[in-house]
Amino acid sequence: MVRTFVSTARVALWLGLATLSSAPAALAQQTSPDNTQVNRRDRAASQPTADQQRNNRSDVAITRNIRRAIVKDKNLSTYAHNIKVITQHGDVTLKGPVRTEDEKKVVEAKATDVAGAGHVNNEISITNAPAKHRAKRKA
Repeated sequence: MVRTFVSTARVALWLGLATLSSAPAALAQQTSPDNTQVNRRDRAASQPTADQQRNNRSDVAITRNIRRAIVKDKNLSTYAHNIKVITQHGDVTLKGPVRTEDEKKVVEAKATDVAGAGHVNNEISITNAPAKHRAKRKA
């Protein structure tokens, strides 16, 4: 009985080591995220960034209302919920990735509803990152 246990333990150890030794190869095949081009674009002085958000009441209210509308929509992905909303003098810039063209349109429509037509600059991109599937929580 002890020999059977030792044999089983050895087999399990070898299988575990084999699995671990193949993991680095699998990880090496994945492409690493590269935001270099986006970061270069955002460094340009002409591009609005989140730290340039105005703190006057009207700009803060516009940003807050757009953010609330986006986060309230549970059909949007986490990517869409994390879009940057930058308001300067009543003009809104939307930046960041979303999963689909439909999400891009929905986020822009929510911003336009709050800021008004002609006051939204949509710089949202569509990511090709694979969606992660999560188990749905029971209510």
